[in-house]
Amino acid sequence: MTDFAATVIICTYDRYDLLPKAVASLTRQAFPASKFEIIIVDNSPDAGRSSEISEDYAGLSNLTWAIERKPGLSNARNVGIEMARGEIVAFIDDDAIADSGWLDAMVGAFARFPAQAVAAGGRVTPIWEQPRPQWLHDRLLGYVSVVDWGGELRYARPHEWVAGTNLAFRRHAVRDAGGFSVHLGRNRGGQALLSNDETDLIERLGSAGGRLLYVPEAIVEHLVPRERLTQAWFRRRVTWQAISAYLQDPQDMFQRAPGHWNGVTEFFSRLPPRLRTPRGFWAEQSDPEMFEGQMAALYNFTIASLAGFHGLEGD
Repeated sequence: MTDFAATVIICTYDRYDLLPKAVASLTRQAFPASKFEIIIVDNSPDAGRSSEISEDYAGLSNLTWAIERKPGLSNARNVGIEMARGEIVAFIDDDAIADSGWLDAMVGAFARFPAQAVAAGGRVTPIWEQPRPQWLHDRLLGYVSVVDWGGELRYARPHEWVAGTNLAFRRHAVRDAGGFSVHLGRNRGGQALLSNDETDLIERLGSAGGRLLYVPEAIVEHLVPRERLTQAWFRRRVTWQAISAYLQDPQDMFQRAPGHWNGVTEFFSRLPPRLRTPRGFWAEQSDPEMFEGQMAALYNFTIASLAGFHGLEGD
């Protein structure tokens, strides 16, 4: 028997300075506290410190603190799912703040749609730790998990994606699908920016007949820290995105590699001659259009490289 209507899971890694705001936002939910539980899965390296921090939340009767020694965000999420007693399992990041109506909107969305709706994502608005750079094109905001597709509650359209910092599933469906792939997603710190763990799970659910909802009234604010507001970070992020996409579906990416190469040559044709060398991939760009083009070129070059420049002979 299900004990709660919903379980909210926060996976954290050594960010105890940010976590209190995320938890506090869950204590202010319009959704009754008696109907949902909070599970914090702490993947931090110091278990003793984790145990001490957990005492700060001992007063919340619906909160469970779990120390998980095996590293990896996907594994931590799976641990939370196995512990969950809610019919709906929802995720926010430890650097996110949920709107007071967030959980009510998520649970209500599943109630309004048939069992075929097995996953849902909502709107993510940024908390800029420093002003947004002028070179940051709107089309690159997805790399810092900004999501706003507008409109009403609906099944997500083919081009619409959702972010892991504002995500929910029917618990039975995600368990039946095997949870998150531990071969994708972040692991330990920010040195490797592997991703696509959410995309992979949603696609597997879709292959089994499930559908994704977009819930614009389910809103979270998400921190964009200053260290991510550099062109160097974005270049790392887009390169790891290409690696993630290749790992998720290497056969498809291998076959499409020749097409990706065209994106590289198009960008280099727009550069001044002195930058038509490998330096062009990393040269700072002040124009948003050129910076977006550089990001696309890096992504395409990474895919072509991983495929061994398959199909490019004679070019």
